[in-house]
Amino acid sequence: MSEGAVVDRYARAVFELGEEENKLDALAKQLFGMAQTYLASQELRNVLSNPLVGAKTRDAILMEVANRIGSTGLALNTVRLLAKRQRLMLLPEIADRLMVLVDQKNGVVRAKITSAKGLSPTFVSRLVAELERSTGHKVLVDQAQDPDLIAGVVTQVGDNTIDGSIHGRLLELERRLLQT
Repeated sequence: MSEGAVVDRYARAVFELGEEENKLDALAKQLFGMAQTYLASQELRNVLSNPLVGAKTRDAILMEVANRIGSTGLALNTVRLLAKRQRLMLLPEIADRLMVLVDQKNGVVRAKITSAKGLSPTFVSRLVAELERSTGHKVLVDQAQDPDLIAGVVTQVGDNTIDGSIHGRLLELERRLLQT
């Protein structure tokens, strides 16, 4: 079975269990927190993937990490199961997939807005309102800055990218000039 299929199966199973317990949003946040902690520490990843570290020690480490970041119940048990089945490296992807499933259930779409410099709150709120109107869903925005854009904004919603940057326009102009 491919890793994508495994990730999807785990995410769907956790999603269904979270729905059954009416703790889906909290579960998704806790699992995402565990995934971020796992990704942030190379040392933690090395210890948890080391075959010389026993199962009891690995479990104790996971419980300590979960305790420190406030993950309990189903989130902790999911991570422990992944460790037991030697699939802990899939945790970040499972957490991301779970967040997508939760967003779909809640009618939410995530957008990433990248600009050369910081954007005014007024501009961001107008852009969010326009995105909500065009998608028909509530839009949650992550903002990033990239000075290479020169000016303008690149907006990504799902698989769709709207490039309104000077950098994007220059690349398009270059592409057209090379075609002639």
